[in-house]
Amino acid sequence: MSREASRHLFAPLALLPGGWATDVGLDLDGAGNLTGVTAGAASKGRDRLDGPVLPGFPNLHSHAFQRAMAGLAEHRGSDPEDDFWSWRKLMYGLAGALMPEEIQAIAAQLYVEMLEAGYTAVAEFHYLHHQPDGRPYDDLAELSERVIAAAKEAGIGITHLPVMYLTGGLGGKPATEGQRRFLNPPERFLRLVETLRSRHGGDADIAFGIAPHSLRAVPPDALKAIVAAVDAATPIHIHIAEQTGEVDQCLAWSGKRPVEWLVENAPVDRRWCLVHATHMTSDEIRRAATSGAVAGLCPTTEANLGDGFFPAEDWRAAGGTLGLGSDSHISVSVIEELRWLEYGRRLVARRRNRLTGTGGIKDLFLAALDGGARASGRPIGRMAPGRRADMIVLDQDAATLAEIPPDRLLDALVFAGNVNPVKHVMVGGRWHVRDGRHSRRDDILSRYRRALASVRSRL
Repeated sequence: MSREASRHLFAPLALLPGGWATDVGLDLDGAGNLTGVTAGAASKGRDRLDGPVLPGFPNLHSHAFQRAMAGLAEHRGSDPEDDFWSWRKLMYGLAGALMPEEIQAIAAQLYVEMLEAGYTAVAEFHYLHHQPDGRPYDDLAELSERVIAAAKEAGIGITHLPVMYLTGGLGGKPATEGQRRFLNPPERFLRLVETLRSRHGGDADIAFGIAPHSLRAVPPDALKAIVAAVDAATPIHIHIAEQTGEVDQCLAWSGKRPVEWLVENAPVDRRWCLVHATHMTSDEIRRAATSGAVAGLCPTTEANLGDGFFPAEDWRAAGGTLGLGSDSHISVSVIEELRWLEYGRRLVARRRNRLTGTGGIKDLFLAALDGGARASGRPIGRMAPGRRADMIVLDQDAATLAEIPPDRLLDALVFAGNVNPVKHVMVGGRWHVRDGRHSRRDDILSRYRRALASVRSRL
């Protein structure tokens, strides 16, 4: 079981918002919040942490159930043009087969893996709402509750984002049979959101937002209705401009590119997370970046699906904010997402150190923490008073970190090997990972294996 941490901790080295600091005193309250963060503190009366300390990392985009198909869609088959759209057919097959208890077991296993990798919060973009034949459960929130229960089992913080899905394509194209579990008209969708908020609104490790799935799935009137119904603090996440095919379809429908249409027709601001936003013109980059929206990047999934490379240098030059997610969970690794983001830009430019710059990866790491926190709508992403006590302790004995000076530590973490150096992980003042192992790893893995055997027997 997880255990509550001491209220007074001492970190010999910690990453604070201004950079690395030594001899850091960390004070926690009983609710799991940081009340004091003091550099140059004395260690007396404090529990000493046995390695460099980082803020817990927010994962800003997750489809938990897709963890169950990781590694099963890597054969091209008969389609020589295998792409996102052919992959989606396989994903719909899995989505249509899952039972509630299997969804919970898969999500719990994923969240254990996230915690062991250093993710301490997840924004769950959840579009499985109904029974396999499309009929709502007696409890409209049944499958959302399963995902929230999985987060509580594992101990990860969650921003739950029920997804609005209404149509099968731009221009009101009817939804397909494979999408029938996703569908809610605006009134029922908003009732789902309010139901969840009324049940869980007092939990500091749970927040709620909304997710109009995409311009393909949410017509303009429905988008306007659900955005107008939520307050100014509610996170709003949307898939946008992920594939060139989507750009072509949007141009044919509206004469506008996806991001161009969105910023002209929706009140895009700091509440919004534009997931992927891979294919933008320079004008779209400027307009979206200056809106305050977070670009939600998922480099390993974008690479796996062949989506393309996000124009990260131009986005950051325009003042844009970004964060990272693991999306389809073909990989569950903070390190790999950061590495792919940088390496992708190197491959495009055929040059080195495109996003790292003179300060190494640290500035990008801090920026992704802040972007993930904003997209999550929760007080996380920094070790500072008033933030949740979410933190990672690295293994100071890991070979990849051996004799690395502090100003190169994050560079070594991201680029110097494939052994996970995360040793301990705290969420909301409680330790859930000690010595690299989640406290409930074995029983959650056992349930996951049973769930996979059951669902795959039906596919």
